[in-house]
Formats: sequence, C-alpha cells, structure tokens
Amino acid sequence: MGCGSCGTASNGKPGGCKSNGGCSSGGCNRLNVHDWLLNLPYHDPESSCKVIEVSFQQGSRKDYFRNTTLHYFEKGERVTVEGVGGFDVGEVSLTGELVRLQLKKKAIDEFSPDIKRILRSSGERDIDLFNQQKAREREVLARSRAAARQLKLPMKLSEVEIQADGKKATFFYTADDRVDFRELIKIFAADFKLKVEMRQIGIRQEAAKVGGIGSCGRELCCSTWLNDFKSVNTTAARYQNLSINQTKLSGQCGRLKCCLNFELDTYLDALQQFPDYADTLDTESGTAHLIKKDIFKNLMWYVLPNNTKHFPLTIQRVKEIKRINREGKKVAELEPVEITSSKIKEEEPAFVDLVGQISLRTLEKNERKKRDRDRQMQQNRPGNKPMGPSGGNRNAAPPNRDRGRGNQGPSRNRPPQTTQNNRPPAGPRNNDGKGQA
Repeated sequence: MGCGSCGTASNGKPGGCKSNGGCSSGGCNRLNVHDWLLNLPYHDPESSCKVIEVSFQQGSRKDYFRNTTLHYFEKGERVTVEGVGGFDVGEVSLTGELVRLQLKKKAIDEFSPDIKRILRSSGERDIDLFNQQKAREREVLARSRAAARQLKLPMKLSEVEIQADGKKATFFYTADDRVDFRELIKIFAADFKLKVEMRQIGIRQEAAKVGGIGSCGRELCCSTWLNDFKSVNTTAARYQNLSINQTKLSGQCGRLKCCLNFELDTYLDALQQFPDYADTLDTESGTAHLIKKDIFKNLMWYVLPNNTKHFPLTIQRVKEIKRINREGKKVAELEPVEITSSKIKEEEPAFVDLVGQISLRTLEKNERKKRDRDRQMQQNRPGNKPMGPSGGNRNAAPPNRDRGRGNQGPSRNRPPQTTQNNRPPAGPRNNDGKGQA
C-alpha cells in the first residue's frame, strides 16, 4: 500500500515522500511489515540478528541474506546481494529482531550456511544495470508467451524476473497439470542468452503478483499483506448466511474470497447460543421448518406448510417449543415476535411563530410590489409615454377610417405635420444665406 502523498511525478519518482523513488517508510512496497521494534535500544548489539530481509519486484518476492559487513542497512536502502552466478539488486524491507521472528515463523535456521550474503550497498553502476534488465522484462514476457503459444503448451506465463546482472531469468507460470517445457527452455536460452528457471505458482499467487482492486474497493489482500493462503470452502459462506452465488463469492483469481475466513470465528462463537436439532417444530397447524438464522438479532425464522408467511422466533421460544415437543405435545401457536423497522422516521421541523420570521408568501408579495413600482416609475419618465392595455399609447388617436380611400386630403383626426421643436420648415435661401420669408 502506498503513502497518501506518493504521487508519481513525470520523472517516474514519487513526488510526495521526497525519497527519490525509495520510500523510507516502506509503504510503496507490497507485503510491507512495520518494524515496531526499530526505536527500542539494545543492551547487547552483538546479539542482534545479522540476517536482513530483502524484497524484490516491489515486494512480490522476499528473501533473507546475511550481513557480513560492518555497515548498517536501513529500511528502503538498495543493496547488492549474491545471485545465481552473479549478483542481484534488492531493497531492504526489514531488519532487527523482527527478522528473527520471521525466520522462526518460516522454519529457517538463522545460522544456516545456505543463506546468501549481502555484498555491498548498491552503487550507480549496479543500479544502472538493474534498470536496464528491468526494462527488458516486458519484451521478454511477450516473446515467451508467444513461444509457449506456438508450442501449444497448457500453461500461462504471468511474470518474468531477470537478475540484475542479466545472467538468469525466472519465469513464473500457472498450469492445471504438469507441463513438459524442455523444448521451451531451449528456445528461451537461445533467444534470451541467459539461464532459465521455471517456477510454478498457484492462481492466488498469480493474483498477488498482478494486483488489482477487489469488490470492497480496496487493494487485494494478497497483494498488500496476506501471504498465508488458507483453504476456503462454501461452508464458511453458509455459516455467515450468505447466498451461495459463485460470482459474488469469487475473487479476482476465480477462487473463493480469502476474506470469507476473516469473520468466520466470530460467527461460529455466536452460533453456539443457538439450539441444535431445531430444524423442525411440531405445531397444531403442521410442522414448521427452519429457513434462516439471524445471528445479529438472535432470531430463528420458520415457515409453516401451506403458508407463505415467515415467523421470527426468539432462541428462548424455540428451546421452549422443543421441550414441549419432546414431551409428545404440540404447541398451538408459534408466538412470533414483532419486527419493527430500525429506521426511525425523522420528523420534519415545523415553523415556529417568532419575531422577525419571514415566510415565502411574504417574500413573493414584496417582490411583486417591487416589480409593479419599477414598472410604474419607468412609464412616468419624461419621453416615455404610458402604455395602454393593448401595448400602445393610451392617448393615441383612433385608427384612420379613411385609410384605403386614396389621397382625399388630410385625415380628420391627424394633427398638422410639424418638424422637430415645432419649427416651420425652412424655405429657400437667398444669396446672403438668410431664409426667405
């Protein structure tokens, strides 16, 4: 899981943590472990664990190496370690006493001579070679898939990991049965010029390497923290009253979700309060059959024959009916409990008669008055004649009745034509520029 501020910049490095591509908290790697013993002082530094956990492929693979140098390696530091016929570059993921606990958990002897050594801190040359080989992995994976498809092998190549010095490549694949890939290895060795190692993994391990987002909206558990895969079956879903729907119960890998086991113990503890052998109850109306157990409400739902209604009974009532049935008697009624809705209807707040309260009607009335007042002021401005109900001038003369009769003289109601400012039209001018009388 990544840091909240680790946004990848244009140069390919995280921009938030300012650690130049190697987050000091280790949160940028998968399967990260928090070292909660980091700041605790040790009285005897010589007795501390000399084995360091190193992660590869951003945490998808982890291995342990012995620190024979006097250098102290911090978490997130790049180190050069021993490889197969060469060297490899990894990132320190865990140091100190927690590594000893991890070795004990995985049954690895701390002083075993088979544990490889850490050579040195990675220099610029080591990191350059490492980046060059990592850039080849995508091309090698595509060509290897094409070769496997050409040979018609029933296998799926999921990931290729090339050693930092380019002398070895590990191909991770999934298959249902055993695969004869001897011819495939010859093709890989001839094309890629390196030592080939084929490693078969499971479907869940493949999903952990690929990664993704689950139906819960979070990263897959196998990609972030889960490394111990336990068997999951549909019995866990039945105990939790989940519908047996293969589509909803399956994860990204196509298998049942690992999270079905997370709350199983809690459900099993709660089911101990429910009575056993209570699948049927004898009543005078017939035999009632159990259809569901509500663990959260401690209720058991029954249904009677020829009746579609469901009857919720408490645990105490079921135990009482079973006691009566063991005596050879039948109960008259089941006496179900009433189920009330857990949703409480919220009361709408009512208006309170307070001083200064403003209602919506008052606002609308004031707005209407304001519009009427503005319209009246606009009509009373000088130069604007009041408008009549028909949109015309109230004082305008009635239409000319003689229109259409030809030019028979001036209209009876038409005022005499005048120029602007009621001045008479100018006559012809004399040579001196004055108008003629």
